[in-house]
Amino acid sequence: MKKDKILEWSGVITAIIYSLLVAMNIGAEFFGFTLLLISAILIGLWAFIGKHNGILLLQLFYASAGILGMIRWY
Repeated sequence: MKKDKILEWSGVITAIIYSLLVAMNIGAEFFGFTLLLISAILIGLWAFIGKHNGILLLQLFYASAGILGMIRWY
């Protein structure tokens, strides 16, 4: 599998897990926000490589939200 596909799909899977963890409200918010940050980095790298500037900007926002969420729930 090509590196860009690995970045893309790893980011998607971690974002899905993040969403489910936070939505279930089971006390795993810190771990969920950590996954959001990881997802944003992975998809951000994919967007940078593929020159998808709009998605890259969105991932910068998601990374910021992940860091804020981690600080908030620590």
